[in-house]
Amino acid sequence: MSSVAFETQRSALADVVAIPVTPFAEDGSVDRDTHRALLRRLLDGGITTLTPNGNTGEFYALTPEERRLVTELTVEEAGERAVVLVGVGHDVPTAVASARHARELGAQMVMVHQPVHPYVSQAGWVDYHRAVAEAVPELGVVPYIRNAQLTGARLAELADSCPNVIGVKYAVPDVARFAAFARDAGLERFVWVAGLAEPYAPSYFSAGATGFTSGLVNVAPAVSLNMIEALRSGDYPAAMKVWEQIRRFEELRAANGSADNVTVVKEALASLGLCRREVRPPSKPLAQEARAEVAAIAAGWSI
Repeated sequence: MSSVAFETQRSALADVVAIPVTPFAEDGSVDRDTHRALLRRLLDGGITTLTPNGNTGEFYALTPEERRLVTELTVEEAGERAVVLVGVGHDVPTAVASARHARELGAQMVMVHQPVHPYVSQAGWVDYHRAVAEAVPELGVVPYIRNAQLTGARLAELADSCPNVIGVKYAVPDVARFAAFARDAGLERFVWVAGLAEPYAPSYFSAGATGFTSGLVNVAPAVSLNMIEALRSGDYPAAMKVWEQIRRFEELRAANGSADNVTVVKEALASLGLCRREVRPPSKPLAQEARAEVAAIAAGWSI
């Protein structure tokens, strides 16, 4: 893979990295038509980086067949309009198979979910990601880091053997730790994506991030784009105005250990008539009394 192609992928990470929801039909299956419509809405709204099978897409609640379907729908709808970063994970053979499937479809990158195994050693973390990266050397590889124990030196070690590891979705809620991790790994070597979305984007950008992930973007693409435009120009007061606008919505998503992280996004979409509110266990639909507040926030954005 030429450095020119990886440059395209690096540019796509230094942006709003959208994590689309996975809408479900009344019978509980993936609603293909609605999924396509939501993806087109993101693309029409100016989003150019899509992550199927992210956590906002309920990655861990989907079957292997559904994960493949979601990838296929996203690559088809994206066409030439967006770069696709496919979420992969679970055991190593499953993650490798998903990465190869993404490659076959024409996706440009894979995001490797933080291993959920209860026993993760730092050397084992490197081995896990190396197995995926070596299986798809043509694709850009983006580790999704939620482990506060992991050191930047381990990421550098991984990239030494796998030059296609080009970016990082960093989702440890500690900006000082992020700043140190990025510099230990190589600030210029990787594209740093603030993996905790808009609430953390201003502080993470101040420490070296150039992109951020977003679930809120499903509801209001313009809001997310307003924030990244402000951050790119170094206008932190303008970015914080957007932060104030999205604060309550994101607080609802983050409450109780992020119990309603996806639920709130789907509730907002449901209030706008864009998809059903259903989520799968272990998530749960929002209680009736909270729905009006989410609807009011979403209505305010859509004006």
